[in-house]
Amino acid sequence: MVKLSCYVKQMPFWHFVSACSFLMSSVACLLFFSQYYFWPDQPNSQLLITSLISLSLTAVVIVFLTALFFEKYRTETKEIHLATRVFNDAHESIIIVDINNTIVDINPAFTLLSQFERSELIGKSIDLLISNSDKTKFYLDIWRSLNKKKHWKGEIYSRKKSGQLFVVRLTISTLVSDDADSIHYVCLVSDITQNKEQQKKLEFMAHYDELTKLPNRSFFTNRFEQAVLHSKNIKSLLAICFLDLDHFKPINDKYGHIIGDKLLIEVAERIKANIREDDTVSRIGGDEFVILLGNLASVDECEQLLTRIHTTLAQNYIIENISLSISASSGVTIYPSDDSDPDTLLRHADQAMYKAKISGRNRYQFFSTEDDQLAVQKHLQLQEIQQALINNEFCLYYQPKINMKTGHVFGAEALIRWQHPLKGLTPPSEFLPIIDGTDIEIDIGNWVIQTAINQLSSWKRMGLALEISINISSYHLQSPLFLAQLESALASQPSVDSEYLQIEILESSSLSNLATITAIISDCHNKLGISIALDDFGTGYSSLNHLRHLKAKVIKVDRSFVIHMLDNPSDYAIVDGVIGLANTFNREVIAEGVETTEHGLMLLLMGYEQAQGYGISRPLPAEQIPNWLKNYQANEEWLLYGSTNHSPESSHLKLLKISANQWLRHFKTNINAAPHEHMYWPIMEHNKCHCGTWLSRTRQENIFAEHQLNTLEQAHQTMHHLASELKFKYLAGEHEHVRQQLTQLESSLDDLTSLNFKRQPITLEQ
Repeated sequence: MVKLSCYVKQMPFWHFVSACSFLMSSVACLLFFSQYYFWPDQPNSQLLITSLISLSLTAVVIVFLTALFFEKYRTETKEIHLATRVFNDAHESIIIVDINNTIVDINPAFTLLSQFERSELIGKSIDLLISNSDKTKFYLDIWRSLNKKKHWKGEIYSRKKSGQLFVVRLTISTLVSDDADSIHYVCLVSDITQNKEQQKKLEFMAHYDELTKLPNRSFFTNRFEQAVLHSKNIKSLLAICFLDLDHFKPINDKYGHIIGDKLLIEVAERIKANIREDDTVSRIGGDEFVILLGNLASVDECEQLLTRIHTTLAQNYIIENISLSISASSGVTIYPSDDSDPDTLLRHADQAMYKAKISGRNRYQFFSTEDDQLAVQKHLQLQEIQQALINNEFCLYYQPKINMKTGHVFGAEALIRWQHPLKGLTPPSEFLPIIDGTDIEIDIGNWVIQTAINQLSSWKRMGLALEISINISSYHLQSPLFLAQLESALASQPSVDSEYLQIEILESSSLSNLATITAIISDCHNKLGISIALDDFGTGYSSLNHLRHLKAKVIKVDRSFVIHMLDNPSDYAIVDGVIGLANTFNREVIAEGVETTEHGLMLLLMGYEQAQGYGISRPLPAEQIPNWLKNYQANEEWLLYGSTNHSPESSHLKLLKISANQWLRHFKTNINAAPHEHMYWPIMEHNKCHCGTWLSRTRQENIFAEHQLNTLEQAHQTMHHLASELKFKYLAGEHEHVRQQLTQLESSLDDLTSLNFKRQPITLEQ
């Protein structure tokens, strides 16, 4: 029965109904006719029953066929309804056109996409919606594909009712009627405008810098190779210029990235405005640009272009009503004079740029072979230093710091040394400049921090309470992970109190980014409890500004001033001025470079108490510190001075005696040396030496009576006059004769320092 039903469903419906009806009716009529024709008087009951059965079967068949008809009608109606819903509710836009390209129907999705009403498009040519430039070729390609494959797929430009162009992906399929008499085409339309725009954006980002719209490193590489090939073919010069902005980071940090980005955009515009049409400028990262100057006839032509670029970039910028000044340093190499591959040419230009930075910035520098050799040498040195860190070849030496008045040892400065396997113990001056501004500098800085903290823990177990100060570079201090790594190092030794760790930063290094360093120093002090010392104070360019902003507990006077203050009145004035600033800003102060008893006494006279230097102790290995502390004996003259009260008069006279004795000691050293051995003479002009400036300063302070100062000045001039005569004779070759007359100069000095002032009971011996 199931097979029959399937068979019936597969037959043409009306043919089947006609055949069945005819067959059943014929059988019924034949039976009735036979009954009445052959046996009119004797009805045959069997024949009658057969006839009735035939009629019944006919009725059943008719009912069955009627049910099939309604089932087929219901199914077809449902399919038509589903097809209508698919057409109307589909998100995909659909257009149906006939063989003449006339639009037969469109679905609501297309009306929404095109902004046309249905009535505005029905009966119109589909050509209305196509905006490709060459429509003839476009239609020809479509018809060829439809005739051959019965479908076509591609991308076209279409136009909305408003006139706006948009890109669509179009799929056309051929639809042939059952009788093959009529042909329609179903067009599926997808708006891919956003996809195309995103694709263009990605392609742009792949080849151009999104901020400045300049070619990026990837696109520049292709241009670079073409420029080198072009230069080789036409035998012209090609200049590769690597340009880096000077001090861009402080501007970016101070005013924020928005101002920084706008400044970079303006820089890019100025560079583009000052190069030729065929030249190329690329931003390869941060504030770095590379410029290709091709078709150059001479190096002079290149220099003219570079001068114009640098002059333009150095002019003032106004960004959001903020006036900004910036310059650039650039390195240049010339092809084919520098006949290297593109990567090497760019590296050479980069090396020359760094030389321009070192030479003072705001300039350009041409590459030389010597620069390349230095770069290779530095690379090898960096590798050696990195390996030394891995091999644990570095160690810390500790130089004690004391209070000169009391003799108390309160701390030590950690100083790095390199135990070189071939060169032996190597001072930091031979390797720290090499790693300046590199990641190795951060690695070594972290090693110093951890080693110093470990040493604090070790000394604490031995009962030694010493503060350790460590030197941290500005580059390391500003690294993103500095605070986290410092905190982790402290956490590794929980027994160590952070107040025993002090960080020293170079006063000159903080100039580059005062705001950032101020914030980091505040976090070190407030969050971690670590004190900060401003090292080498006085060597920077903005000492007062640093004192005002940086939360530094201690000021360390640079050793170069302290060492020479006995001979140089200018250095003395600086050292004396620093303690005045320290007192004004309520800072502690410590003097480096104390090498003699006289250094310490002069510092004590100025008001200094804390000091370090070779006159106290040389830097020592950690294991020698306990024994040194056990045997250390404080300087008796310093202790004596520190335990005695001094009037201003006695302090001034003591300073005069120290200065005069130092001057004579220096003079005698030169006289007793061979002529080729002495390096320099003490100040021979009586009004410019220490004693002369002492007299001038003391007159202004009104400490002594005028006639007393006149007596001192006369004795001082007599001493200088005699010294000048001896120097003249010495330089004339009378060496032995001059040496015999040194006793006269010593007597003259005694006359100067042994004068008694009647108005003052204080003598020099006090």
